[in-house]
Amino acid sequence: MIDFLRGIVVHREMDYLVLDVRGVGYRVFCTNPYAVVAKAGEETTMFIHYQVREDAHLLFGFPNREEQSMFRLLLEVSGIGPKVAIGVLAGGRPEVIATAIQQDNITFLMKLPGIGRKTAQRMILDLKDKLGALHVAEDSLSAFASGGSSSAAQASGVWAETKSALLALGYTEAEADRTGQLIKPKLKGEETVDVVIKLALQALFQQSQR
Repeated sequence: MIDFLRGIVVHREMDYLVLDVRGVGYRVFCTNPYAVVAKAGEETTMFIHYQVREDAHLLFGFPNREEQSMFRLLLEVSGIGPKVAIGVLAGGRPEVIATAIQQDNITFLMKLPGIGRKTAQRMILDLKDKLGALHVAEDSLSAFASGGSSSAAQASGVWAETKSALLALGYTEAEADRTGQLIKPKLKGEETVDVVIKLALQALFQQSQR
């Protein structure tokens, strides 16, 4: 069983990165490969969930133990596979998801990618007693899920992570800031980091073609 990998990020795609661990390249699926910020040549650590199927051996990677634990708990819910579990973690932090489950907040859970009403109900039924210390205060959940100024705060945090990822990919601050202004009209304030990075990269590619 692989619990974590420590290596150098040598390649990124939209849904996975390749981690060079002593000359062996491991393909690791994760919520947002571009948010894994590591300077060129420096090692980074990914906590791993190792899944064995008849047709493949798959690695799912996370920046911390909390995401790794939440991913494994989500897989215990009927109807949630790895793809949906990754999407859920792309849509919310583990402690926020845990709080929503503990508070029977079906409305919030249904906002997560791939989660409908029945799956949200199963999440509450199956996981409510298994979450342990993964929780946050109610006002933190409200700030994450509601509109108004809290949406602005969320959008600000998402853009900060997006900008860090762009800088890690070699873009300058000026290029990142200019791209942020270009995509701003397209954003509603509810997008995940993954979505915003995809929009930013599309905008950067379009600019390079002019």
